[in-house]
Amino acid sequence: MKAIEITQFGKPEVLQLCERPMPVPAEGEVLIRVGAAGVNRPDVLQRMGLYPVPIGASELPGLEVAGEIVAGDLSGSEFVLGDLICALVQGGGYAEYCIAPLAQCLPIPKGVSLIEAASLPETFFTVWSNVFDRGRLLPGETLLVHGGTSGIGVTAIQIATALGSRVFATAGSDDKCRAIEALGAARGINYKTEDFLQIVREETSNKGVDVILDMVAGKYLSKNIDSLADDGRLIVIALLGGTKAELDMAQILRRRLHVTGSTLRPRSVEFKRQIATALRQNVWPLLEQGRIKPVIHQVFPLAKASDAHALMETSQHIGKLVLEV
Repeated sequence: MKAIEITQFGKPEVLQLCERPMPVPAEGEVLIRVGAAGVNRPDVLQRMGLYPVPIGASELPGLEVAGEIVAGDLSGSEFVLGDLICALVQGGGYAEYCIAPLAQCLPIPKGVSLIEAASLPETFFTVWSNVFDRGRLLPGETLLVHGGTSGIGVTAIQIATALGSRVFATAGSDDKCRAIEALGAARGINYKTEDFLQIVREETSNKGVDVILDMVAGKYLSKNIDSLADDGRLIVIALLGGTKAELDMAQILRRRLHVTGSTLRPRSVEFKRQIATALRQNVWPLLEQGRIKPVIHQVFPLAKASDAHALMETSQHIGKLVLEV
């Protein structure tokens, strides 16, 4: 099969088309003929040598795919050979064929194309696990999302809004702020020209937000803490702003704040099965009703994966980048 490999750690050009043996599914796994694969920030970090591959996972990049089940263990499931599905995978998505745990496969929502479906698993699993499981966001509460035009950002904004929360989100330009407001955010905040702490306080009558989804960390920590309401929850999912910062523990104690974080890739299949079940019950109907939608910025052919990575590094995109296989 054709696949994209990381020939060495480095710039996008190290991604090269190659020939690899077709993977063989084990018990509880299926073989997918890939139609499209999503591109995510962890793929970029892996290419740079900053995201170690979990033991037993494919070293090929790619954490989400959509395609046809062509072989594997379908026992105990609703799926049959030939079904079109999307799946969260441990790696290997940038290829013509990929294996996935059956528990991490979901049917493609009605009305969603194969290309669009490939953009769903990584961000939707991540957002549900962090915003709604760890962050316990409830209808009527408020959410601040950093990186509002990223794949994670556009997903969090739409799901939270559809489920009854008020959302604020940061982005790097006025045009991006208008784009995330069009997706349902109550207020886009241009972090280059505005102070998100000041805006949050103004928009919440000085109360602060209930939950913050943060992919920056570092220098944002102090302002994030100040932006939280009492009993607020700060969820860190990436460290684009650095790994270290000073934390005011007095606020944690006095205002009963929660600071937590997670990474999804190393978690167990059973953990991800629970997220898949929650998404099927709570979010897939919203996709089928058109109340939330996949946001695709650009589609690239598989052989042009390096171009997709180069674009992602500019942060000029709004939504997801997808490889068509």
